[in-house]
Amino acid sequence: MHKAGGILIRNKKLLVEKSKNKNFFIAPGGSIEDGETVKDALIRELFEEFEIKVKTQDLVKFGMFCALAAGQEEKTVCMEVFLVKKWQGEIIPDNEVEEIRWITSNIPTDINVGSIFEHEVIPRLKQRNLID
Repeated sequence: MHKAGGILIRNKKLLVEKSKNKNFFIAPGGSIEDGETVKDALIRELFEEFEIKVKTQDLVKFGMFCALAAGQEEKTVCMEVFLVKKWQGEIIPDNEVEEIRWITSNIPTDINVGSIFEHEVIPRLKQRNLID
């Protein structure tokens, strides 16, 4: 499974989302459709999920990470992750998103974060002093 993931940071906190009927908070983003580039997929997903507009030039590649899929451990997911430098619009979750949180590297004990972000992305963001 190949996905696109976005890093959105505000006030040194990272945006994570939880879809309805899921137990894990994950990065905004999603699957890449036929004919889409990874960046195009992320831009589309960010608009669908949060009604924000992002330009291609405002996406900076952060890395490619692979792990067992959150909640679907029989599958491996590889996620191309991009830092979203800026976006237009207020973040308004769509009806598929149950909850959003802005978190620091000290992940709250009342939530579970998908393994790619918990073990790969968040430590690197903290190391680069992009989040608290």
